[in-house]
Formats: sequence, structure tokens, C-alpha cells
Amino acid sequence: MTISEILSNIENLKAGQKICLSGTIYTARDAAHKRIVDALNKGVKRPFDLKNSALYYCGPSPAKPGKIIGSCGPTTSARMDVFTPQLLEAGVKILIGKGARSKEVCGSIVKNKAVYFAATGGAAALLSKTVVKAEIAAFEDLGAEAVYKLEIKDMPLIVAVDCFGNDIFMRADVNT
Repeated sequence: MTISEILSNIENLKAGQKICLSGTIYTARDAAHKRIVDALNKGVKRPFDLKNSALYYCGPSPAKPGKIIGSCGPTTSARMDVFTPQLLEAGVKILIGKGARSKEVCGSIVKNKAVYFAATGGAAALLSKTVVKAEIAAFEDLGAEAVYKLEIKDMPLIVAVDCFGNDIFMRADVNT
């Protein structure tokens, strides 16, 4: 599915559903989230348009010679929970990471008709093969935590929290 297909069919996505995502996503970890939220709070220009954007909680490793990007697996999403509601309010629609989200974030996903996808942890080398283009978009001084603009093709993901608040991490069968 492309980003635009996700956005136009967000209400049809169901928790537990598997998809392959293609399109433009932005990486952002803790330090980048803080800077983006600081920019929102100060009313200054953001490093990229947040409206209908996709954030991937990832800090890619450097690319080896001849490669587009190094390993780029998901990081624990809960660390970004303090920033996430404000980013969703600013227009972010797609979140990608690993692990459960707070009740507040799940509520904000519902309120803002967004979706949270889980990427498979421990599969960073595999996920890097879905990246067809990578460039630093902001905060180059943060190194691996800089914001990267990635063009991806067929990144395997699972709908972890759908826009209705259904959450795979709250189901008994995934917690046993």
C-alpha cells in the first residue's frame, strides 16, 4: 500500500492486519522529536511538512559503500509517547515503530484518525532492503538520530493500533 492509499483508506485498516508500505517516510527518534516539538511550540518552521506525514522511529546506521542505507530497524516507540499527541495534532498520520503505546497516545491516534504500525524488531538489515532512497532531511548534527527522508518499497508492517483504538498489544492472545 502506498502512503496515499493508507490515508484514503485509514478507516479500513484493522489491528493485526499485515501490509507492505511504499512511499516517503521520515525517521525520527527522541532528540529529533524534541526538536520538532520545540519548533511547533515556538511557531517556527518545521524540518518537513507534518501534515499527512509518516514517522518511523528509527536511527539508521551508516551505509556501507555501495549501499543506500545501513541497518534501519525500529526503536521502542514508547520513548516518543511524550511527544506523539502533539505531533498527531500537527498532522502526522502514520507512526511506525515497535512495542506498545500509552493510553494517551492510543487516544490521540483515535482523535486524529491516525494509525500506528509495528515493524519487526531485530530485522534491521532486512528492513533496510526496503529503502530505495535515503537523504538527511534535518538535524544532521544528531548523527544517527538525524531526521532522514526515506523512500521505501514494500516495507512489511502490522497495524498495531488502528484509528478506532483497537490495539494488538491489548489482546490476550498476543500477550501469552
